Amino acid sequence: MILIHVAEGQALVWSAEEARELRERHGLCGTPVGSLARQPRQNGRLGLPLRLLPEEATLLAERGLALLVKARGRGGAGPGPSEEEQGNGQLLERLHADQRALALEEKRALLEGLSEHIKQGRQMKRGRRRQPGAGSEAVDVSLGPSRELEDLDRNFSFTLENTLTQIHTSCPHARQLDVVNWRVPSTDWHYPGDPAHALRYCVFKDLHDKGYQLTSGGKFGGDYLIYPGDPMRFHAHFIAICVPYEEGLPLHDTVTAGRLGSNVKKTVLLCSVTKDKTVIYTSLRWRGIQ
Repeated sequence: MILIHVAEGQALVWSAEEARELRERHGLCGTPVGSLARQPRQNGRLGLPLRLLPEEATLLAERGLALLVKARGRGGAGPGPSEEEQGNGQLLERLHADQRALALEEKRALLEGLSEHIKQGRQMKRGRRRQPGAGSEAVDVSLGPSRELEDLDRNFSFTLENTLTQIHTSCPHARQLDVVNWRVPSTDWHYPGDPAHALRYCVFKDLHDKGYQLTSGGKFGGDYLIYPGDPMRFHAHFIAICVPYEEGLPLHDTVTAGRLGSNVKKTVLLCSVTKDKTVIYTSLRWRGIQ
């Protein structure tokens, strides 16, 4: 059973094995939204957790392939920090102390190296001034970073915010989970009863049953991008736009959708659902003025 963690309408899969099962066995891709531990400052390649579309999570729950869960609150633990939070705070303090000692050692070695270099430079400068014709200005070779070394321990600054911490790829503690009823709207899962979600879900389920794979189509102005197979191997062939049945679509929106599909070389599908749950598709193709 796949566990889908939900919070404020977001459906997340944290297990790499479950994410692989979703893609290979069920044809559901999701979107990686997590930072990579070794490359945290880039967004070209992302990792776990895998964020699912609400329609993907609903489809899995409806077919009994997944459970929607959320982490259980602290209950009667009181307003103070929990044991897990206290342990994390103590670990952070130990990491900060160790990393501060290493940074202080590195800073001391750097200043010692600079001190020797500056001392040699001043000695050479004093030797040149002693040559015939040179001035008699005195040079104090004792000046330099040596004074900073004496006060380094007291003045060295290494704040807690600069501490490097490890990002866990799984929860290091055993946690209690509560099952979320995906059929009833709640603060964590507010989609049931939403007409817009019901329309998109019917379209998503019908296309998925036909063998297509779908991702979010927001970047192309639609609801879904429709692929004939795995999006890693194919380009999207269609842009799906969900339109309520028997509701008019303004002409300028129709023209915009047709031109958009032509520009990105994809066919636009206007998708509607009848009262008997039949999905109707209307394709748009922009031909321009002849």
